[in-house]
Amino acid sequence: QVQLVESGGASVQPGGSLRLSCVASGFNFDLYGMAWFRQAPGKEREGVSAVSRLGEKTFYADPVKGRFTISRDNSNNTVYLLMNSLKPEDTGVYYCAGAHVGYTWVVPRLASPGLWKYWGLGTQVTVSS
Repeated sequence: QVQLVESGGASVQPGGSLRLSCVASGFNFDLYGMAWFRQAPGKEREGVSAVSRLGEKTFYADPVKGRFTISRDNSNNTVYLLMNSLKPEDTGVYYCAGAHVGYTWVVPRLASPGLWKYWGLGTQVTVSS
């Protein structure tokens, strides 16, 4: 049974930091690019960041560039999202997702929803003073 389980969400003040984790099981994690998406209340889901199969290539959406860092630990089937300098507009439910890719250097496109086969249930991040 495939599972993606996110954790690490919390309520923090603007300028604070959080690290989200997503533990995968039930599929060959090494063959999947991984990503984080988020959805704010009343808004569509948006892609935040993605990472290639071995972690050497990453992509960040413009709103989070320079503040967020995605990484993965294939030995523990886990993908992380380190979020620094958090802003109120970062508030939302954060989901991790997996997309099968044939090449290790490919970062699956966040803007192609059909690529993302597996999804977690999400973890809530609230940034407020």
